[in-house]
Amino acid sequence: MAMAIPRPRGASRKWVWLIVAVVVVGALALMVQDWHQLWKISSTPDNIPIVAMIPLVVFFTWLGFKQSRANDELIERLEADPQAAKTAHRKTLPWRPGWARELHVWPYLVRIEFMAALIVTIVLFVWSITLNAPLEEPANPNLTMNPSKAPWYFLGLQEMLVYFDPWIAGVVMPSLLIIGLMVFPYVDSNPLGNGYYSWRQRRFATGMFMWGFYMWIILIIIGTFIRGPGWIWFWPGQTWDHNAVVFDRNRDLHEIIAGWGLTKLNVYPWKAIFGGIVVGSFYLVGGLFFHWLMKRAQMSRETFRSWANFKRWATVPGELEMKILQRTSILQYLTFQFFAISILLAFPVKLLLRLLFTIKYVWVTPWFNI
Repeated sequence: MAMAIPRPRGASRKWVWLIVAVVVVGALALMVQDWHQLWKISSTPDNIPIVAMIPLVVFFTWLGFKQSRANDELIERLEADPQAAKTAHRKTLPWRPGWARELHVWPYLVRIEFMAALIVTIVLFVWSITLNAPLEEPANPNLTMNPSKAPWYFLGLQEMLVYFDPWIAGVVMPSLLIIGLMVFPYVDSNPLGNGYYSWRQRRFATGMFMWGFYMWIILIIIGTFIRGPGWIWFWPGQTWDHNAVVFDRNRDLHEIIAGWGLTKLNVYPWKAIFGGIVVGSFYLVGGLFFHWLMKRAQMSRETFRSWANFKRWATVPGELEMKILQRTSILQYLTFQFFAISILLAFPVKLLLRLLFTIKYVWVTPWFNI
């Protein structure tokens, strides 16, 4: 009598993700109207780095989550078997007698770094030989490029000019984003997950950093592939029409509310006071949202099996998360809240307000506009 061999759960899951990826890629391919336009944008020497960076970011994100999952499974096994925890190695491979618990920097780490430096040098040599430098003729004030774009690493900043005042988009917001991503590890009071990948033990810290990092990557992708002549929104693969004109009227939030009968909001100081109240209320709601998010335990399959399970997840704090929150000082807490609300939440909200509702500014004053 033949015995059926059960298929590993991970194998069926990989097939599901493969089918989903094929369907998504096929749907995106059908949406492309002008392959020549898409190839022209992607093959420009200025845009080669961002084209190469997108699959690299996806790959290393997948690799990090793969290692995190392996470590999380090891952590669960060690928690269930305290005796094994005394002899197991921190990495996913268990420690065995005769293995060195520590490795010297020389020659192990230096050898890997030297090989990486050689590979990068070879890639740069081949790159510089096969691709022409993106140099153009001297600037001509009588002939302006359309679209006129910065190098790919500045396109995120150039895209921010659509949503904020120039000094806020060019100085304040990028500084807050860079400083905020650097500050997050220092305001994190979680002692777990140091030196190894773990999503289970560092879910919130890792998620917040990825939120900010991918937000900047998305801005670069928008500036590279979506913004066309006149900085108009063209979907990837859509033909750039240099004669296209957008008739959207960008209005400030107080102008929209004033149209409902509150005409005083069109004059100072009422529109400045109104904008300050809206921004202050946004920070209050945003702080409550992140405070709620800090206390949430990790989602599982059981969370979505019933409304009762989801409600329990949304209302009952996680034990590990509450311990981490109790270890957090008031200075760490307020510092995280400021950068999280100002960057992680405020910017995507402002982006959606501009793109969906053509709202230019929320807070208008004689000195600054937000």
